[in-house]
Amino acid sequence: MRTHSRAAGGVPERLGPGEGLTERSVALPDGRRLRVVTAGEGDGPLVLFEAGMGAPAASWVHTQREISLHTRTLSYDRAGYGGSDLDPQERTLERIADDLAGLLDSIGETRPVVLVGHSWGGPVIRLFAERRPQQVAGLVLVDATVAEIMSGRDARILSWSFGLLAWLARVGRRNLVMKLTLPHVSGAITASDVDIIRRDYACARAMRAGRQEAAQIGPALPTMRRLQAAGTPNVPTVSLQAGRIDRGMAKARPAFNQVATELMAAVPSGRVVVVEETGHLVPQENPAVVRDTILEIVDAAAGRR
Repeated sequence: MRTHSRAAGGVPERLGPGEGLTERSVALPDGRRLRVVTAGEGDGPLVLFEAGMGAPAASWVHTQREISLHTRTLSYDRAGYGGSDLDPQERTLERIADDLAGLLDSIGETRPVVLVGHSWGGPVIRLFAERRPQQVAGLVLVDATVAEIMSGRDARILSWSFGLLAWLARVGRRNLVMKLTLPHVSGAITASDVDIIRRDYACARAMRAGRQEAAQIGPALPTMRRLQAAGTPNVPTVSLQAGRIDRGMAKARPAFNQVATELMAAVPSGRVVVVEETGHLVPQENPAVVRDTILEIVDAAAGRR
């Protein structure tokens, strides 16, 4: 696996994003730098990937490569993940959405983009869409977090879990971190891509960043409820929901999917797809359905132009 050097402050200078992908550093308005991974070309809409909590750009490596065969793509490490700078401020939902907007401004992307958000990435792209509806061409919500399945107690447990995972990674138990948090990986994802995911995800840096974000779930709940009540822009939208009921989700999973169904019923161009026999980590467990759904939204968005 490719090695990397580190700049001052412990931020990797280069990580190596994977075959066919290109990485660079982009400055935000306040001077912090984010590592950005791009691939693809053409005049279609840019597809921007927003990862879940605890997850870096590398979590999209397989899907981004596949989508880049059809259109431009961009994933990025949020602050504190992978090759991106730490943020001295609290990682609130609003702060993360600010960074997303600042990133698009910094690269000069003014056309509407297709936003793909997994898990905690869902509320992030919902908030961005509320603030900049004119910059949204389509939405793919991949088992996106909803307020109804979260509580202050859940947030505290999640924060504690990230702390434990950071410790395991720090003492050299990265494979255990993968086993505990990503036990099902599709055979379509190559071993080299799994290595990239392990490198950037199953590490203390990513788990610490996840813990910082988890600490802000409680304060974010009122905003999430407001966003869900307000709805999303009337653009092509699909909500991909996990269909497998994993341990501890006997009550939460049906409620989760019911909320998603109700939210999509309020979107004229929206629909729900339940991905059977697939858990929460849909992009890694069933990348084909994620790929096909994104391409469907890209085609629908391009047809509207």
